[in-house]
Amino acid sequence: MSLPMNRFIDRLKLIFFGAFLLSLVGIFGYHAHVVWPAERCESKGSWWDPDGRVCARPVLISDITGRTIPERKAAQQAEAEARAAAAAP
Repeated sequence: MSLPMNRFIDRLKLIFFGAFLLSLVGIFGYHAHVVWPAERCESKGSWWDPDGRVCARPVLISDITGRTIPERKAAQQAEAEARAAAAAP
């Protein structure tokens, strides 16, 4: 009478072992395709886009507009001088 129970336990062991192996493959697959590329990208100082899975270099606004930081400082200084001149009687 113990024979059918042993087959059931053996079958149940195989099912749980198969589920365990499947979950391991899923976890390593997720890390290999999502987590590790993002970590490599961010370690280089780039930005990771998870939607498109793209590693991109940040673009400075000064590269697009051609306006450099010294020009911005000069503009801020001129704006401060204009405010000071407007506040003076």
